[in-house]
Amino acid sequence: MRSAIHSTFGEPAEVLTLGEQPMPQPAAGEVRIKTLLAPIHNHDLWTIRGRYGYKPELPAIGGSEAVGVIDALGAGVEGVTLGQRVAVAGVHGTWAEYFLAPARLLVPVPEAIPDEVAAQLIAMPLSALMLLEFLNVQPGQWIAQNTANGAVGKTLAMLASARGVQVLNLVRRDAGVQELSDLGIANVLSTAQADWKHSASALLGPQGAYAAVDSIGGASSAALLALLGEGGTLVSFGTMAGEPMQIDSGAMIFKQATVKGFWGSKVSEALSAQDKRRLITELIQRIVGGELKLPAEAIYDLGDAAQAATASLQPGRKGKVLLKP
Repeated sequence: MRSAIHSTFGEPAEVLTLGEQPMPQPAAGEVRIKTLLAPIHNHDLWTIRGRYGYKPELPAIGGSEAVGVIDALGAGVEGVTLGQRVAVAGVHGTWAEYFLAPARLLVPVPEAIPDEVAAQLIAMPLSALMLLEFLNVQPGQWIAQNTANGAVGKTLAMLASARGVQVLNLVRRDAGVQELSDLGIANVLSTAQADWKHSASALLGPQGAYAAVDSIGGASSAALLALLGEGGTLVSFGTMAGEPMQIDSGAMIFKQATVKGFWGSKVSEALSAQDKRRLITELIQRIVGGELKLPAEAIYDLGDAAQAATASLQPGRKGKVLLKP
């Protein structure tokens, strides 16, 4: 089968190639899925670089999420049928014509949700929703987040709004303000503006933010910490800057702040099956109801995975870059 593979770790644009891999056979409890569309996530790119929490054996097929059609059933699989369209995340090797997935992870996709939305239904939106619950934020309270025009940032802003939570959305380019406004996302500030901190404080009010989500690291961590109110929580979600978090000890002490790390994979593992169903049901309802939008920027052929990886890193994208076998 055609597959986007890498035989070494490195920059995706340099190491990804189109190759032929054996057709996988489902073991007990697994299904084989014929891929329709698969997204390119930042954690997929970090995995290819060899710098993520999961390090595959080489040569490896990229990708961790997809929408597809069930093609074969392993022993003991019940509750799903051949030909059924499903979405799945938290798996490996989705950048191929076929891949394997545990049957317990499958999410049947309603007809009302198109393939380009279903392909990105779980990983980022579920992470955003789990993050909201991880923060224990209540309606009316404020969250501050940087890289708000990223996939998780947009999703977090929309889901929080649907739950009545206020979000201060920080972007690093002035153009990002309009990008989010076009999606109906409010309270967006560009950190390229000299007075953004004053504007942020005016929005948050004297109580400050209940929590802040940092996807950059470096000096950006300190900027978010400064926006927290007393007893606030700063969550490290990513490290786009590739630098350690820089945190002001005085702000930590006098705000009595807490710093936590969030890794969606680990939090998801700890979720009960009932809670996961509840969250995914909410995601589907928000999408069908128009409260959550998951746009696609472009769809590339699997053979162009290296170019697609480069495109996924470009600033100003309006949605996910997807691969089609």
